[in-house]
Amino acid sequence: SDEFEFVYRVKLPEIKGDARLWIPLAKTDAFQTVTQEKIDIPLKWEKIHDRDYGNDICVLHPQSGDSGKTIELRYLVVRKEKSAYVANGDEAARFLRPEKLVPINETFKTLAEQATAGKKDDLERAKALYNHVLGRMRYDKSGTGWGRGDAVYACDARTGNCSDFHAYFIALARSIGIPGRFAIGATIPADKNEGAIEGYHCWAEFFADGRWVPVDISEAWKNPDLADYYFGHNPANRFELTKGRDLIVDPAPASGPINFLAYPLLEVDGKAMKPETSFAFRRVHV
Repeated sequence: SDEFEFVYRVKLPEIKGDARLWIPLAKTDAFQTVTQEKIDIPLKWEKIHDRDYGNDICVLHPQSGDSGKTIELRYLVVRKEKSAYVANGDEAARFLRPEKLVPINETFKTLAEQATAGKKDDLERAKALYNHVLGRMRYDKSGTGWGRGDAVYACDARTGNCSDFHAYFIALARSIGIPGRFAIGATIPADKNEGAIEGYHCWAEFFADGRWVPVDISEAWKNPDLADYYFGHNPANRFELTKGRDLIVDPAPASGPINFLAYPLLEVDGKAMKPETSFAFRRVHV
């Protein structure tokens, strides 16, 4: 297991107009225990949940007088390594449905059928899809279009970040009847015990033989020696913020359902703005 403090900081820009801000709040699950949380938000806020996944989300209505204020969320977390875990198959079926940027179409179906030809069970088929994504994609954050978890972009461009790798995998899996789902948070660096974290990280799970099986294909791409490990495991140096795509919340953003939520979403007069956001960590008991 891993134990760490995670610090999530947001600095509000100059607010001119009607503003609303949505920030994910971490929670405890079977693999992650939030033992302590210190929420320092110097303005009025409320906790809401999205409709489909039950993520905890903080929503605020900043005024012009809140310009420049800093919001800080501190969590003490104990995280366990995740491997395949038993779950309800009826509940898994809803993860066959398409999402805005993870559609189900003939292209994905054809690619998935070709990649899994001759494979019998869902575990073998998912491994073939994992290998297909690993072989076809390149981790590359250049140009435009990457970083939105856009399965069609990933399929065509064959490049992207973790969100694109996993959107592509999930689209392929669903197209041949294997449920897949998405989660996002951060990787806690293994090579140091405190410091800044460079942005979010996300991963996926698929359902086979009555179990959810974790995969991390972009990490496997970066560390080919660990490709077998990342099919079926998430190491303990992970921090999860939210699950799912197309999050439906009330109050809702003008832009519609939230694509995914790791960085805060700020809208001013219905237009998205990017507040200054940073993640940092400190390992405990090293």
